Amino acid sequence: MAVQLSSLWLPSSTVSVKFVHCRCKTKLSPTALATSPSSSSSAPTIQIVGGKKSSWHGNSNSNDSFESYQEEECDWVDLDADLYYWTKSLRPVQWYPGHIAKTEKELKEQLKLMDVVIEVRDARIPLSTTHPQMDSWLGNRKRILVLNREDMISTEDRNAWATYFTRRGTKVIFSNGQLGMGTMKLSRLAKALAAGVNVKRRAKGLLPRPVRAGIVGYPNVGKSSLINRLLKRRMCPAAPRPGVTRELKWVRFGKDLELLDSPGIIPMRISDQVAAIKLAICDDIGERSYDVTDVAAILVQMLARIPTVGADALQKRYKIDVDGNSGKIFVQKLAIHLFNGDNHQAAFRILTDFRKGKFGWISLERPPR
Repeated sequence: MAVQLSSLWLPSSTVSVKFVHCRCKTKLSPTALATSPSSSSSAPTIQIVGGKKSSWHGNSNSNDSFESYQEEECDWVDLDADLYYWTKSLRPVQWYPGHIAKTEKELKEQLKLMDVVIEVRDARIPLSTTHPQMDSWLGNRKRILVLNREDMISTEDRNAWATYFTRRGTKVIFSNGQLGMGTMKLSRLAKALAAGVNVKRRAKGLLPRPVRAGIVGYPNVGKSSLINRLLKRRMCPAAPRPGVTRELKWVRFGKDLELLDSPGIIPMRISDQVAAIKLAICDDIGERSYDVTDVAAILVQMLARIPTVGADALQKRYKIDVDGNSGKIFVQKLAIHLFNGDNHQAAFRILTDFRKGKFGWISLERPPR
């Protein structure tokens, strides 16, 4: 049976859930899962499959670290599969401000002038904060990948992503745009990758020119803050919300590097709603595009299943019991407990606490295997 709360369907606390132990490396496709048999009820339900329940809360007694790692990886796959079901019944998250279409057209033209492109992503969700057409736009152009907000993820997550992108042959730098960490390394790498530009110019009898680097990425991933820290002065408008930068702007760093700051570019239609929910959780998309209560409810369900957080952390922080996977019920309880029944304020508190690291610094994605 299932309980419907507003537009989000969640399993009730009396539901008997079957956990299938998974130790294979094969990812479960949400499309394939969607074709699995369902109950006769017309209402959408959540089917939870995957690793042992105890492994989500760190209670496994296995002494085999390799097997534990494999089990945890399978659990992350299962979590993504569950996210697919949790988002199916929600209003689609879509956000496409009017200035983005114009900017996208201008940016494509400017990219032709770039010696190197710096793509900035959110280190908490590196896969969800890349534009699906980015590879086709850049072609063979030299690229540096910056995973910003490295201070918001664990060392384990950082190492896992560094290994993943290095194996793919991608130059990756971890940064903290607020404190300036990684900016000088980024400057040196950009100049080094584009060093051949002036070699060719000299061979043609031309004078050397500054290296041109374009900084691109999703809204609110820290592009402008990164530039300001690099320049050590506020040259580009920056604020902790999407859509602040609305036009392309060239700025010069010394005599040998020019940077192009660009507004966040996002697809006109986001087909991957699992990625869209993660964008909402991490505040990388406009708040008007989603229901805050629904997003907070899903975040509660995610945190309850992530081993480094778990239901105990939620209960300890808010002094409220976590009812299984019922994120909506948890939000409603918090609203009654602290906000006179205002679900919106309760949901916003949960999202703000996550964004400020109150549950610890965690990534919401793991490298695919």
